[in-house]
Amino acid sequence: MNRRVKIEDEPAVPAPEGPAGVGFAQTRADAPPHPGGKGFARHLGLSGKLLAFTLAFVMLAEVLIIVPAVSAFRLNWLSDRLAAARTAALVLDAAPEGMIPPQLTRELLGSVGAITVALKRDDTRRLLASTDMPPEVDHHADLRDVGAWQAVSDAVDTLLAHNGRTIRVVGTPPRGGGFVEIVIDETPLRKAMLRFTRNVLLISFIVTALTGALVYLGLAWMFVRPMRRLTRRMVAFRENPSLPGPELEPMERMDEIGQAEREFVTMQQQIADTLQQKTHLAALGLAVSKINHDLRNLLSSVQLISDRLADIDDPAVQRFTPKLEAALDRAIAYCEHTLAYGKAVEPTPQRRMVALAALIGEVRDTLGLGANEEDGVGWIESIEDGLKVDADPDQLFRILLNLCRNAMEALSARAPNDPKRDQIRITGRREGGTVVIEVADTGPGVPQRARAHLFEPFQGSARRGGTGLGLAIAAELMQAHGGDIQLVPGTIGATFQLRIPDRPVDLEAHRAQRSHG
Repeated sequence: MNRRVKIEDEPAVPAPEGPAGVGFAQTRADAPPHPGGKGFARHLGLSGKLLAFTLAFVMLAEVLIIVPAVSAFRLNWLSDRLAAARTAALVLDAAPEGMIPPQLTRELLGSVGAITVALKRDDTRRLLASTDMPPEVDHHADLRDVGAWQAVSDAVDTLLAHNGRTIRVVGTPPRGGGFVEIVIDETPLRKAMLRFTRNVLLISFIVTALTGALVYLGLAWMFVRPMRRLTRRMVAFRENPSLPGPELEPMERMDEIGQAEREFVTMQQQIADTLQQKTHLAALGLAVSKINHDLRNLLSSVQLISDRLADIDDPAVQRFTPKLEAALDRAIAYCEHTLAYGKAVEPTPQRRMVALAALIGEVRDTLGLGANEEDGVGWIESIEDGLKVDADPDQLFRILLNLCRNAMEALSARAPNDPKRDQIRITGRREGGTVVIEVADTGPGVPQRARAHLFEPFQGSARRGGTGLGLAIAAELMQAHGGDIQLVPGTIGATFQLRIPDRPVDLEAHRAQRSHG
């Protein structure tokens, strides 16, 4: 029997983009420039903006305090003049008309700071004291009922008034009903209000500066400082993700800043691990492509030798040659599909009904187990009679071979082995439309640290030097079959359970096939 299999070189796996490739650098180089603000705020850092906002809001608070204070100062100043006018009114009202000398009247008006003093009681309005030529009144102010907005409006009006304006001020009388009124020059009031405003502004500026400095230092210590530190680490990580950034102090604060730092440290570690894994994958892809090329050449030579062995009439040779040819066919197929895993593309399963017992027998023969008691590892099968599974035979063979080889490696750690103690047990049964296969061993089991990432490449290996690809490949092939694989907890050693569901039956196609048959 002469067989020739043409083996073509497959392209090497492209290295994944990452810190070891070009794609990562291009991604950073092609990134859009950092968007900045416009105007003066663009050139301010976080601390500068914080200081500007602090000063702005403190000044706004001071303005909200100064305006009512100035209006209250105006009311108090006028109230003081009205109080002095009431005292003068008592004197002037008690004296007989024309009995007060003009000199005393001028002194009383000077003490009040008024031009005229008048008193109204009932229906009578009496001018108690006045200068020789009373001026024309420019503005009226009634202090008997002044609202807050009216007080502020009058204060602003006084500050903006011209010098020499006269106002008429009305207040409550010394006793009884009516009112007392005075006419005064508003210029002294305006000057006093300006001095008061200047002093309050000076004090407010000092208070604003101190408050702003304290608030700025407090916020800078609590927020700006950790944000700067976090920003420096982000920049360092962006420039070179493969190098660890500056260490962050352990964060005990439970606010958003502390949570952000803790989450960033976790994210940075995860990204660094991912990049390291991608670098590992890139190196592994290159190594696998080289090994695959040379291995296929070697298999071509072995295939030629197997063709010659098929022509030998020796019974032993004729008995083992088909197994050798089958093993070579699988090895060649593995070589052809080795790089498919690196491309994350496994071939679609070519499913058909396969006798499970015969397939498990091939796995046993490939591993060289069960032939005699001197193997050191016992082999136990418990398969339902006539059990068939709807699967791709080559892919199911790979799955079972990987699981059984892992079991052998786990048991070999306890060498010398005893077949009564160190065993591999395979069971198979049907549960409705699903075939359940269990591969168990009596070894030390799967360590707890390896269980979290058991079916991830390069993560689930529990053996020193292992790649962790066997279980990852098994999980991917099971997923392609619509089934799953899982580690059964609470068993001696390690027990892996495979669940392979049958494909849905197309009733129309089935009826058509039966009718044509």
